[in-house]
Amino acid sequence: MLSFQNTYSELPDRFFARMEPSPVRAPELIKVNVGLAEALGLNADFLSSPEGLDMLSGNRFPETAEPIAMAYAGHQFGNFVPQLGDGRAVLVGEVVDPHGVRFDLHLKGSGRTPFSRGGDGRAAVGPVLREYIVAEAMHALGIPTTRALAAVKTGEPVYREARLPGAVLARVARSHVRVGTFQYFAAREDVDAIARLGRHVIDRLYPELGQADRPALALLETVVERQARLVAQWMSVGFIHGVMNTDNMAVSGETIDFGPCAFMDFYHPGRVYSSIDHYGRYAFGNQPAMAQWNLAQFAQCLLPLIDEDMEAAVAPAQAAIDAFPALFEREKLALFSAKLGLSEPREGDGELLQELLEAMSRSEADFTLTFRRLAESLEEDTDRGSRSLFVDPTEFDRWAAKWRARLGEEGVSLSEIAARLNAANPIYIPRNHMVEEALQAAVENDDTGPFETLLDVLADPFTERAGLGRYALPPEPGEEIRQTFCGT
Repeated sequence: MLSFQNTYSELPDRFFARMEPSPVRAPELIKVNVGLAEALGLNADFLSSPEGLDMLSGNRFPETAEPIAMAYAGHQFGNFVPQLGDGRAVLVGEVVDPHGVRFDLHLKGSGRTPFSRGGDGRAAVGPVLREYIVAEAMHALGIPTTRALAAVKTGEPVYREARLPGAVLARVARSHVRVGTFQYFAAREDVDAIARLGRHVIDRLYPELGQADRPALALLETVVERQARLVAQWMSVGFIHGVMNTDNMAVSGETIDFGPCAFMDFYHPGRVYSSIDHYGRYAFGNQPAMAQWNLAQFAQCLLPLIDEDMEAAVAPAQAAIDAFPALFEREKLALFSAKLGLSEPREGDGELLQELLEAMSRSEADFTLTFRRLAESLEEDTDRGSRSLFVDPTEFDRWAAKWRARLGEEGVSLSEIAARLNAANPIYIPRNHMVEEALQAAVENDDTGPFETLLDVLADPFTERAGLGRYALPPEPGEEIRQTFCGT
């Protein structure tokens, strides 16, 4: 039996809707994340038991749970929607891990809520397993993220473009409070609620900020810094979120609501996969600017808390937002310097990186393999390594000459640099065609074997292993997935 705490449901009722279970016909376990369960101090055997399955499917909750659907608003592709909220999810409660860290347990696909806006509140097996795969891959890459605790089939169909098997995803996060949560109350001019929400977030995530002279401003500055680091981490592995709406930006700095996300194969800064991003608002190269735009909406919500005099509040809030580009560039350069085998950035390294990226873009070279194969490109006059990925290999040669000269300033052996490169550059990512293969097998053939294999491969993304070559390669002609879908 799990024992939950419920600090969010202690807030006033206007923050959420209390939920009763929405039973499903025949819940069947697909997967329990045993490693995550153990890290949280949960009993994986209980989660796999009939009682645990009832909870994970939303059929029955423990007495200590206070399931709620959270209220929030958000800018969706730039258009403000004053009421969104958990339309197909419930926050079951909070668990505290052995280190005293609090995590939400959230069920996605658990049925209708007052925020469903006419939807069925359910999820299909494919999108549930997609989020499971990508979330666990992000975690293995060292990027803050919500994580998948379990996936459960419901035994009931859902109807999208076709009749599909239904499922529920149990995920955990440090918090599910979003920029859009603050926007919900700002749209209602409910300053008391914004203040309560701000105190909750500080107490929960950033208790050290409670002693700041202006805690709301300190919160804004901290969230700006967390998001700058997060987006830089996304960019360093070629990740495209796809739906960077303000309701999909968590103030905890975790990646949340994967939907039509994708890891880029062939590099181009304008790359878009999301089927609903018709104009490329959230293209790969636009993600930093869109994060800053979202944070500006967050800052606007916090102005009444920063200073009672609105004019006095604007200047420091604007300064916090204006700091984002420099913070992002600092984080990006540190990450990509490591990806180039450098111990720390020096003057000129930014230009060296940009020159490589521009050459990659012209050739649409594979993002992941270009960096991974740099370790094979340390010696001159070799056709191995990254050179083979360029339409015009002499473009790579010209860049590599400058790169090798820069590496010479490191004062360490090539073998040490090769080790650095392989430690910073993954060989295995959740490539879209491999994810699609796993999902098709699960949905069409009820075969979760490819899903399990892919999870195993992605759990150790930096170590090349025998027999897994196909998981490291970009798609062949005809295999490339050009669009991804959110599943709602």
